[in-house]
Amino acid sequence: MNSGDLVGKRVIPSISIALVHHPVLNRRGELITSAVTNLDIHDIARVSVTYGVKKFFVVTPLREQQQLVATIRKHWQEGIGGVLNPDRHTAFQLVEVCSTVEEIPRLISSSVLEDSLTIIGTSAREYGSSLSWKNFQKGVCKKEFDSILLLFGTASGLHPDCIALCDHLLSPIDPGTGYNHLSVRSAVSIILDRISRFQEAF
Repeated sequence: MNSGDLVGKRVIPSISIALVHHPVLNRRGELITSAVTNLDIHDIARVSVTYGVKKFFVVTPLREQQQLVATIRKHWQEGIGGVLNPDRHTAFQLVEVCSTVEEIPRLISSSVLEDSLTIIGTSAREYGSSLSWKNFQKGVCKKEFDSILLLFGTASGLHPDCIALCDHLLSPIDPGTGYNHLSVRSAVSIILDRISRFQEAF
């Protein structure tokens, strides 16, 4: 199943996502490596399958954390968990752990040319050069984005070094309430749902 199959006649690009644990910021704006959260992996894997995401990468340079992800994945892929819950087995087929964001492009697919992949970062902060949702929608519907990698930062968001790897930084989710403190799981769900509806709203 791919993005195009899932949304029928809607025209959306091939999408992969990365949950970044390094490099990210703490509340003081300092560089940290955040801890992997079991619930994040479960919920984001499930929503990724629901919206036809091609691959879900968990990015952490820490071997112990990588092993944790591998253990969780193995439980649902090879252990009793997958037998008792086939839907979770399906979701965890998308999960892959890697050490850095830089290595993701070659892991997505050998058939995806490097210059055809657009890396889009997400943030709860507004930047002057952020890609507006309207322009993002236009780019998707006009097929200017062939393949997209969405980066989601844990802790207090992506570090500037990670943002520097992005082709675009997406404007924050802003429903107009003045409160902007979503969990990363919620942000992933909202953004994927918006993208899936771009064609019908254009």
